[in-house]
Amino acid sequence: MPSADQRDLTDQRTQTSAGVASRFLPHVQGLRAIAVLAVVLYHFWPGRVSGGYVGVDVFFVISGFLITAHLMRELTTTGTVRLSQFWARRARRLLPASLLVLLFCALVAMSPYLTPTSALPNEVREILASTFYVENWYLALNSADYLNHSGDPTTVQHYWSLSLEEQFYVMWPLIMLLAAWIGVKFFRGSQRRAVLVALGIVSVVSFVFCVVFTITDPAPAYFVTFGRMWQFGVGALVALIPMLRVQHAIGSFILGWGGILTLAFVIFTFDGQTPFPGYMAAVPTLAAAAVIAAANSERWWYPTRVLSIRPAQFVGDISYSLYLWHWPLIIIAPSVPFWGLTIYHRVALLVLCFVLAWLTKRFVEDPARSWKMLTSRPARVTLWSSLAGMLLVAGVAGAAWAVNAQTYNDGVTAIADLRENPPECFGAAFILDDACSGTEFGDTVLPAPGFAGVDRPTDSQCFVQLNDARPVSCEFGSDATDAPRVALIGDSHAYQLLSTFQRLADDRGWHLTTYFKGACPWNATPLSTPGAFGAACTEWRDGVRAQLADRELDAVFTAAIATTPYSSAGYDSSFDAAVAGYREAWGEVLGRGVPVITVVDNPVWETDPNKCLRTRDVAACDGTRSDLLVEDDPLRAAASGIDGVTLLDFTNVFCDESVCWPVVGGANIYRDQDHITVTFADTLAPWYAAAVEDALAARDE
Repeated sequence: MPSADQRDLTDQRTQTSAGVASRFLPHVQGLRAIAVLAVVLYHFWPGRVSGGYVGVDVFFVISGFLITAHLMRELTTTGTVRLSQFWARRARRLLPASLLVLLFCALVAMSPYLTPTSALPNEVREILASTFYVENWYLALNSADYLNHSGDPTTVQHYWSLSLEEQFYVMWPLIMLLAAWIGVKFFRGSQRRAVLVALGIVSVVSFVFCVVFTITDPAPAYFVTFGRMWQFGVGALVALIPMLRVQHAIGSFILGWGGILTLAFVIFTFDGQTPFPGYMAAVPTLAAAAVIAAANSERWWYPTRVLSIRPAQFVGDISYSLYLWHWPLIIIAPSVPFWGLTIYHRVALLVLCFVLAWLTKRFVEDPARSWKMLTSRPARVTLWSSLAGMLLVAGVAGAAWAVNAQTYNDGVTAIADLRENPPECFGAAFILDDACSGTEFGDTVLPAPGFAGVDRPTDSQCFVQLNDARPVSCEFGSDATDAPRVALIGDSHAYQLLSTFQRLADDRGWHLTTYFKGACPWNATPLSTPGAFGAACTEWRDGVRAQLADRELDAVFTAAIATTPYSSAGYDSSFDAAVAGYREAWGEVLGRGVPVITVVDNPVWETDPNKCLRTRDVAACDGTRSDLLVEDDPLRAAASGIDGVTLLDFTNVFCDESVCWPVVGGANIYRDQDHITVTFADTLAPWYAAAVEDALAARDE
């Protein structure tokens, strides 16, 4: 996260004191430009700039370098750090632009045209968390998975890094002051050495914590404050240890260009499967430190000079506002009428981000730094004013909820009513039931696009995610001893059928047992995903296998997303590995005479089609079949020619030969980019039930 005060700190030209870096370093501004462009382009084109998220790590190093140098100069000169003044300066330089964007997001949240009403509660909660700089902890505690783009991100999700950095601003000077006091009290007055030792210890412990936590629980590890402190510490060490700032021409040249090339390599080769932050975060962190440490600028081709050119300085100057604005605009843009996701729309949006960033820098950031009403008064005036601004934003966010609360509650009630009393020929029946031929639904879309996001199974305790490897089972339906025993097993594309199968179990007298793990299909082939997540998936499967071996079952239904990455080790391709893995997993129950029913996966969209449906006609929201549908679903191949396996293929319900639809028979198919609504799954219930009943009857023969 680029800080608005970093330019001011970089510009300080005070004399070097106690070996602390203090002179103007324009190449740091150019490094900031690389970092913000990496993040922004990653968010615009995650498939092309797959490792751009490391730009945030670069900002942490820069902040550690600049803030530590600033604090050490003050500590060396005055013997202390005036905390209130330090925090007041940070508030004046960071909060005006930050609160402006949060206020914009809160106003957007009021509009059902720009924010789906179903997303409003989480949007408001995250705006409040961002306003008070605890967004990183909110995301960590709610198991957000930043790198794999899971869930429905809000307009303020990117505030996690600002929250973490603000926490750094609070903790870092306290650590340095405590270390300095210990140095004076117990180590003959060596403040600088005590500070250096303290920050070194904090950095080492933080790095070890980061590595271990990333292995054991990578999603929250991405956001947790202490797991990131070592990156600030690396920058701090460059600031405090003179020998790390290389003046030698050749050494500086190699160090600087080596750091830049390493960052370029990481930005284009790391991706969501990279175990991150963990030990892999050391690569961009040390690369950024190397660029900062390259201090020689004698020749125009030296990295210090190249990073000091005017365009790089301009982007570095606006980097804070650019970071603030780009993400909300990306989230909002697909909901804007007449806006699309073509390359031209994206480029235009990127240009708009730069324009807004420059305007914010020119008319908000810069004036706020020198506003005499605050700078001429005690620091507490700035701090109280900051709190007032935060409360104002929180109030507007609360108003956004108050304005739409009744609509939200009505929408939830309408979905419940729709499930109980669907129209005739609704949803899949429109395609699959010959009696429904010619039925007209007009512009009907149920559930409404603004509420499709909440149309999901409610028994989340049955669905384990991320590194949770527990083979959690849930039981539903009949408890009669002679009730047919049906298991529903798989990843989130099996979990999306839970409510439908609960209803079938209740209506048909089945006893339903479920096993679900996110992104982990019921398959014997390991995932290609490295680290703890892949290991957790394997462990979960082993646990499920052991439990299934001890259960009396009459049928198993399974489903899975077709794009799961499987390890190809020992096979010609990952596709072949997936097919073999399904057959091996199924074979363990088929060998006991238990039939298996599976279903070809539904299309996967680039973005939630409800964003289009909220602002455009239904026909304008169709997608190209070749872009959305995996034609070679390994489930289809695995089921082919295997006795005891029934394959359901509803592809013709979702797509014709050229396009796929977001709405069929008046039913809204999707609640996000790849999961179907419970309402639509219910319209497929007669065909699910028939397949299970046929399998049960065949087993009894």
